[in-house]
Amino acid sequence: MRNSVHRRQVLGAGLAATGGLLTSYRETFAALQDSPVKRVGLIGSGWYGKADLFRLIQVAPVEVVSLCDVDSKMLSDAADMVQQRQKSGNRPKTYADYRKLLAEKDLDIVLIATPDHWHALPMIEAVKNGADVYVQKPISLDVAEGQAMVAAARKYNRVVQVGTQRRSTPHLIEAKEKIIESGMLGKISHAEVYCYYHMRARENPPDATPPENLDYEMWTGPAPMLPYNKLVHPRSWRAFNEYGNGILGDMCIHMLDTVRWMLKLDWPTRVSSQGGIFVDKASRANISDTQTAVFEFPELNVLWTHRTWGDAPDPAYPWGATLYGEKGTLRLSVMSYDFQPRGGDSKPIHRDVTYELEEFPEDKTEKDLERHVAPAIRYHMLDFLKAIADRSKPVADIEQGHISTASCILANMSMQLGRTLTFDPGKHIVVGDDQATAMLRRAYRAPWVHPQADKV
Repeated sequence: MRNSVHRRQVLGAGLAATGGLLTSYRETFAALQDSPVKRVGLIGSGWYGKADLFRLIQVAPVEVVSLCDVDSKMLSDAADMVQQRQKSGNRPKTYADYRKLLAEKDLDIVLIATPDHWHALPMIEAVKNGADVYVQKPISLDVAEGQAMVAAARKYNRVVQVGTQRRSTPHLIEAKEKIIESGMLGKISHAEVYCYYHMRARENPPDATPPENLDYEMWTGPAPMLPYNKLVHPRSWRAFNEYGNGILGDMCIHMLDTVRWMLKLDWPTRVSSQGGIFVDKASRANISDTQTAVFEFPELNVLWTHRTWGDAPDPAYPWGATLYGEKGTLRLSVMSYDFQPRGGDSKPIHRDVTYELEEFPEDKTEKDLERHVAPAIRYHMLDFLKAIADRSKPVADIEQGHISTASCILANMSMQLGRTLTFDPGKHIVVGDDQATAMLRRAYRAPWVHPQADKV
């Protein structure tokens, strides 16, 4: 892709009618076009790793120096794609071990898009080696990992943006500024977040020998060494609690984080959850197919529900958030928002997702790209780059990602333990519950060592 004068005008034209955060993105985009080239590395070159990287290439002058993946075929294919997409036409160096990539100490920015059980160690090593980091959500597989990641970012004075890009989704930014901050909802004292996608793996394939192109030992890393099953690679690993935090870690974190961002919420005071595998008992997956959770904040509860079976209550909002105010209701999703006033002079407001397919034609043909999400990723990258330039916290700073991630992990713990949990974020303990506190740090498989906040 080649930048052009037209490209420099794209975001300004698309955001002319909006203000606030979107205006900041437009200004950042214009300022970046003549800035020094940033040297970039990607760890995890699969589906979303490439989606993030190619959006970064679209908005800023960067040179993709290196790629890392434990799947040699995926890695080689990604290197070929990057060579075609980046301005220099150079093919990045490739690595099978993230430690060797980071040991070069030649990167300004590192993107991390590995499976969730592999987020913490590369992120901490990257900031130690002087890079700013964009890490996918959820940031960690356990709460103690997240604590160590925040500590590392602060100790080494690095900017770390989390891939909770709802905070940079144009129509959701508009809803925050136009509906919530203007007071059109009045006092908001209840929120619902939910996902009804049939996204849980339904197969039960036999265990098998790992393919030759996959280093399964390295792929497993600090997780328990289980027999290889084709569901774990690529992409279906979220079906297993050993590698991810289930549908809460994948989908709830986005919408809980959206509510927290819009309403300026910090840590929940208490977390409770119930659920299990109630319907699809034949699948190899061990994550819940049905689950509810309550995140308690002062004068506001956020209720999560997911089902991987049946129908969504509102087909227009199968994954989203609903905010209930004394003056109206606001429904939010990646595709739209709808404001419904409760009487008075206000009228209903509907907005759809922003697409930029003509301005960024690569979006039309890129394999597996969520086209409706591409603008949000671009704006999230711009926010990240502005924070790097200013040495400030980005909109989805690592601490915010830790709060949203840990809250979802605590919900899964509550479901497993069968009781409500009260978390003390200052002491990083579950109050009055030694068993739950011990679960905040999972066991690592040797020789990998679990990171500690006071030793990063």
